[in-house]
Amino acid sequence: MQSPQTNPRASNSPETGRPSHAAQPLAEVLDHQTVVGSLFRREGERLRCLACGHRCLLAEGRRGICKVRFHDQGVLRVPFGYVAGLQCDPVEKKPFYHLYPGSDALTFGMMGCDFHCSYCQNWVTSQALRDDAAQAPITPVTPAQLVSAARRQQARLVVSSYNEPLITAEWAVAVFQEARAAGLACAFVSNGNATPEVLDFLQPWIIGYKIDLKGFDESRYRRLGGTLQHVTEAIRLVHARGIWMEIVTLLIPGFNDDTQELRAAAKFLASVSQDIPWHITAFHPDYKSTDTRNTTEIQLVRAAEIAAEEGMRFVYLGNAPGRVGQWENTYCPHCRHKLIDRVGYLIREYSITAVGKCPNCQAQIPGIWPEKGAAEVNTGNSVTDYHRRLPRAARLCL
Repeated sequence: MQSPQTNPRASNSPETGRPSHAAQPLAEVLDHQTVVGSLFRREGERLRCLACGHRCLLAEGRRGICKVRFHDQGVLRVPFGYVAGLQCDPVEKKPFYHLYPGSDALTFGMMGCDFHCSYCQNWVTSQALRDDAAQAPITPVTPAQLVSAARRQQARLVVSSYNEPLITAEWAVAVFQEARAAGLACAFVSNGNATPEVLDFLQPWIIGYKIDLKGFDESRYRRLGGTLQHVTEAIRLVHARGIWMEIVTLLIPGFNDDTQELRAAAKFLASVSQDIPWHITAFHPDYKSTDTRNTTEIQLVRAAEIAAEEGMRFVYLGNAPGRVGQWENTYCPHCRHKLIDRVGYLIREYSITAVGKCPNCQAQIPGIWPEKGAAEVNTGNSVTDYHRRLPRAARLCL
């Protein structure tokens, strides 16, 4: 990766040395926070961006579909050195259920996305430069400051999320390099519109990758700004690289809840691996989809049953804590022994052994588990314990 270089067009505040953002248009503010990227190649006088499946071919002065990567004087400039979202989340919120359960993940995000989902819950950051209403303050920060924040929060992981992290992969890797050196694990939470090049770029630094499978219909995927084929191929590529992967599908009534579509998605995932955890989560109205009704528990359970019928061994239902019965828990697929009892983000009981096995039948349970077993997992049963597992603010020392 190239060493960061400050954009020569940026003007700095004499008091802080950081870019001065007062009264500047958002595009100008974000352009100040860029470096020369790594994920591109030259094609004549144009640059081919390799960060996401769109593979934008950019002439001088042109922006990619994401709006935040752009061709400037013969190089591709990419976002770097700031956060627009920062929080310490339970790892179960990502959601990862088979990756250091009960741990915390310092999670950071930037601005921009290569999709334009009408129901996005992070649209204030993801739709920057595409929607004039999408405005959020940014905070200049270094990778070392983020790692220090993670250690103060006693986080086990550092995760890139909130906007689409593929389009800010160079910044993510800079943070991950610092985090790995400090003994922290790293993971990616993405829409899955990846390329082989960006996965190769990320692979040395991450142990987990969550992909948002938004449905299983090509025409509806195109309405969101992507293609189903790119995402299914990325799922295969991540699995082939041996990166731990979990899938999430936000179940939206009238959009992706058709029985045949769910069955097709389950068949595809099972063809990659029946051991991939599949999280099917409840929708609530947001952004431009305020007229769509909430997902019911009955609809969630029906979707989970379809997934199980098609051979998926680890199916979870989310955004409905305490209301979906067994579908929040982890069971041994061989003997059906309950391994992890959950409600929301709280683990109430944990019994997977230190070597990742079912204590009842000794079957190996797929995942990345705490090295010390149950002794390392935060558990609880009270209302206070439940609230302690909710996301919390992460403070930076600037």
